[in-house]
Amino acid sequence: MSRRLITEVAGVIAAPVEQVWPVILQRVPSTEQGEHSLAYQGGWWYRGEWSVTADPEGTRLVHRVYDVAGNRWAVALANRLFIGFRERTRRGFAEGLAHIGAQLGCATRLA
Repeated sequence: MSRRLITEVAGVIAAPVEQVWPVILQRVPSTEQGEHSLAYQGGWWYRGEWSVTADPEGTRLVHRVYDVAGNRWAVALANRLFIGFRERTRRGFAEGLAHIGAQLGCATRLA
């Protein structure tokens, strides 16, 4: 599969992976799942991947968005040349991170 990274965001959740991972599984739809990673492939171009790893402050959550379409120009045009895409992704990720922290009763921060 050909893929190109469009954006990556990360954050830290002040709770251990064992507490965070089940919450991620509930919140993020997935079409593929690994031990502490999952992916969602949707539409004709989008693939989102999430992973959790241990961090000195708790758990590091990383979200990557890939373009998996063969026609790069069509993807860029369909997404308005990705203008503002990274910022919207970061904002949505930050909101999700805050919800996870609220659900677990712990602090979170963007990395």
